[in-house]
Amino acid sequence: MVPAGGTRADAPMSPDARREPAGCFHCGLAVTAPGRFTVVVAGVPRQMCCAGCQAVTESILGAGLEAFYRTRSEAGSAGVEAASLAELEIYDRPEVQAGFVEPGPEGSREATLIVEGITCAACVWLNEQHLQRLPGVLQADVNYTTRRARVRWDPAQVRLSAILQAIQDIGYRAAPHDSAAAEQLEKRERRTALWRLFVAAFGMMQVMMYAYPAYIAGEGDMGTDIASLLRWASLVLTLPVVLYSAQPFFLGAWRDLRLGRLGMDVPVALGVAAAFLGSCHATWTGTGEVYFDSVTMFVFFLLAGRWLEQSARGRAGEALRHLLRAMPARANRLPGWPGHRETEVVPGLALQPGDHVLVRPGDAFPADGTVVDGETRVDESVLTGESLPQARRPGTAVTGGTTNVSDPVVVRVEHSGAATRLSAIVRLVETAHRDRPRLMQLADRYAGTFVAAVLVVALVAAGAWWSVDPDRALVVAVAVLVVTCPCALSLAMPAALTVAIGALARMGLVVTRSRAIETAARVTHVVLDKTGTLTAGVFRVIGVTPIGARTREEVCAIAAALAGGTDHPVARALRGAVERAPDATGLRHHPGAGVEAAVGDVWYRLGSRRFLEQAGVAVPDLPGPGSSTEAWLADANGVLARFELGDQLRPDAADTVRAFRDIGWTVILASGDRPEAVAAVARQCGIAQWHAACTPEDKHRLVAGLQTGGAVVCMVGDGVNDAPVIAQADVSVAMAGGAVLAQQAADLVLTGERLGALPAAFAHAARTMRIVRQNLSWAFAYNLLAVPLAALGFVSPWAAGLGMAASSVLVVFNALRLRAVSSTGPAGHAWRPVPAGA
Repeated sequence: MVPAGGTRADAPMSPDARREPAGCFHCGLAVTAPGRFTVVVAGVPRQMCCAGCQAVTESILGAGLEAFYRTRSEAGSAGVEAASLAELEIYDRPEVQAGFVEPGPEGSREATLIVEGITCAACVWLNEQHLQRLPGVLQADVNYTTRRARVRWDPAQVRLSAILQAIQDIGYRAAPHDSAAAEQLEKRERRTALWRLFVAAFGMMQVMMYAYPAYIAGEGDMGTDIASLLRWASLVLTLPVVLYSAQPFFLGAWRDLRLGRLGMDVPVALGVAAAFLGSCHATWTGTGEVYFDSVTMFVFFLLAGRWLEQSARGRAGEALRHLLRAMPARANRLPGWPGHRETEVVPGLALQPGDHVLVRPGDAFPADGTVVDGETRVDESVLTGESLPQARRPGTAVTGGTTNVSDPVVVRVEHSGAATRLSAIVRLVETAHRDRPRLMQLADRYAGTFVAAVLVVALVAAGAWWSVDPDRALVVAVAVLVVTCPCALSLAMPAALTVAIGALARMGLVVTRSRAIETAARVTHVVLDKTGTLTAGVFRVIGVTPIGARTREEVCAIAAALAGGTDHPVARALRGAVERAPDATGLRHHPGAGVEAAVGDVWYRLGSRRFLEQAGVAVPDLPGPGSSTEAWLADANGVLARFELGDQLRPDAADTVRAFRDIGWTVILASGDRPEAVAAVARQCGIAQWHAACTPEDKHRLVAGLQTGGAVVCMVGDGVNDAPVIAQADVSVAMAGGAVLAQQAADLVLTGERLGALPAAFAHAARTMRIVRQNLSWAFAYNLLAVPLAALGFVSPWAAGLGMAASSVLVVFNALRLRAVSSTGPAGHAWRPVPAGA
């Protein structure tokens, strides 16, 4: 039997097969036994180096993915070590998946994998297509830059080991994402890029040394034999620059052309190839000019520009890597707490809610939890950017990844692994890096048109010069191709946004959608929530007024029972007012209004005055609680109690509002609280426009009405009831201590308690867009000036290469200015709005 698509080892070779290159068709390695392993691809027998590559190729063909071999730009997966099925099945165990698998919508599961062996965009396409055809796989996205694959699947239809096996079947290997492995992959790429840059630099210096005599020699000063020797030496030194250093440009151009598109590498490859081949012809025939110095210089400058851009991206991504490294791999668990203090070292991912861990000074907290024994100070700069340690005592929360500074403490684990706050922030940052703003999408859309225009201009210029001076036609064409290379244009926005995202992370603001930076620069109005935003959101019960026969203890217990179904700050305060609450059933939550449920056989309602009155309950007029917040408890017979709760204004709230006004924004306060409480906060913060007793629908209508009037609105909130208006706003900010739903809908998440970081962050966003506009203006102005000069013959190829590289380097260095953060905001008393001309 002959396998599908294969031939017998002793089958006669066709003439087409004999003309195949010596390398394996699938992986590119040498074929040591020609004719032993072959697979028929597109009707042609292809040579394979081993049975493994033969099986992989047959799997690709059997899955109907033959297009992979038509679109790839280089060999795919040499050297990837395969794992056995038993090794892969380890990842099906729940205790192993707890560390990296997250629950998805409708019972699905999601995981981030690192895929080894990816070398080009065709590899990405192949992996995505192959996984999406696997029954049970709902989504598969592979990021070429990071080699990370985000996969979502239905566990009822497919196991994770089958997904990993499917990736391995087409010649790659996948495993749960490991930041250390990702860093090693990045280091290898940087090392390769450095070697290419070194070869180009060495070749450029040597070729320039051989070209210099021709530039300074007068008529008859240099003999024909010496000139020929120098040309041949230059050719030999230019060859490795073209074949090795410039290889990524040729591979990229070939890939783009085979996919039927014009990418940025096409004019680069054409310019280098035309100048090099023309110089080779001139060297061979001994006539005409040579441009080996221009070729080497052009490749060096272009690689240098890309190296700087890669370095900028690496430094900007350091914020994400710092977050990934923050969570410790091991923890000191106390299995016998509180009776015994003996510890055992366990993996951090093995911790479960309810476990107790000992955290010594200098160690990072391995999970989110609550301090149960001891007092200490905690460095939270990894999340908030705040350098001053914060005090923590029994009953206060600590966040995984932050560092214990002073004394040992015992912590009860609340969330571990992927459920921690740090893991959620990492996912938000990764989402931001995948997002593409509108201007970047426009640049991508018209990049092909721009490249096509460059090729047309080069062709027209060459034709015009051919009719006037044929010897200069090639020189002018190469100069036009090189000088108009749109590298600066392609780097203008990505470089600035990448650096800005890292800078904002250091300021304590996580960007979840990079397009928010573009919108933030145009904001005219900011709408602020009160509870948990301008105030700390830490309520305490300061007064209880029973109405009727129920005692204070009874109404507090009933209120705590109803409050058990929501995480609103008021509900947390009511739960904390009693030691033990009865169970509530049939809970119904009304966002921004209240809750209702049954305790025993009685149905109760708990919420605002408006919530009870809408349900037909007559609420009595009692002496006002002043600026505090109130909640009412009622049953079918009427009101049972009023609860008064106090909250504290954030220390930097007034300074933050003042800073917003200094920027020129209109500040509006919108809250679901009582008018008296909202008015008190507005007065303390200096806010002229405020709206009280707002439902989620009221806030939504408020923002929509502002937008109808032409305003660009920023919404800052923290609760579940803020999620609709956060989604409606042009740009939105959620507090990290607020509801998860609000964070998922928001464009930015404030990771710390410093509200004052917001004005500085928005000023930085405005500065980012100014730098983007500077970069784009420079790139367009440079091309508008350089194209006619090159077409008229005033720019030589080496000068064109220098100008093109200089424009790219200028764009990158201009973007790197965004790494500097002005300050920490009003709380630090050092923030100032960035001047309009900066």
